[in-house]
Amino acid sequence: MGDQWWFCLKHMAAEPDKGCPNKDRMGPYETREAAADALKTASDRNRKWAEQDKEWNNG
Repeated sequence: MGDQWWFCLKHMAAEPDKGCPNKDRMGPYETREAAADALKTASDRNRKWAEQDKEWNNG
């Protein structure tokens, strides 16, 4: 497996494997850019799930 990147919730920044404890991080991600976008990715996924839940509950 190649290098992994994480998004640190304590420092609000992407960091390499050797960083803060995992309890303070989201990931792993394949690239630094993907880790930096972690909060946007999570927000987008949450929005999609909420839309699917509405469709399911109204169907």
